Amino acid sequence: MTTETGEDYRDAVLPGVRWSDRRFVGCAFVEADLRGMVTSGCTFEDCDFTRADLGESRHTSTAFRNCLFRRATLTDSAFTACSLLGSTFVEARFRPWTITDSDLTLASLTEADLRDTDLSGLRLRETNLMGADLRKTDLRGADLRGARLQDARFDGADLRGARLDATGLTHGKLAGALVDLDTAIAFAAAHGLRVGSADQTA
Repeated sequence: MTTETGEDYRDAVLPGVRWSDRRFVGCAFVEADLRGMVTSGCTFEDCDFTRADLGESRHTSTAFRNCLFRRATLTDSAFTACSLLGSTFVEARFRPWTITDSDLTLASLTEADLRDTDLSGLRLRETNLMGADLRKTDLRGADLRGARLQDARFDGADLRGARLDATGLTHGKLAGALVDLDTAIAFAAAHGLRVGSADQTA
């Protein structure tokens, strides 16, 4: 794997670039034009994508670890079997965004607009989703244990099979979300309710 360290791609115009099995460490892609880029088996570590345009890009088995996406454009991009471990997204544009079989553990998506996005089956452990808009989002089977969900909105979201801990069940705005029976019982318990049959005595 070819490694580049500290390279400066600021304002680079690279639409449609194709990178395979390359490693970038501490590189700057600030305001770079990366529309339609295709990556496969690449690694980006501690890279800065501030105001970069990654619209319509495609990424397969690529890792973006501890990267910064401040005001970056990700519309119409697709991430498949990727890792976004510890990356931070600030005022980034996502919708529409396709992401499948990927890991967002420890990522920060504070106040991200992810309405109507399919996030099913994703690893979102300890992800910062505070204030995120997750209305009508598909989160079936997602792992949200340890995620920070204060003020996150879930109206119309599908949480069937999702794994949430007691903190997430009490901090997120889950009114109007679709859940399975196990989550409903866990939600009730997290809010101090006691679940029992009608003929059960105290």
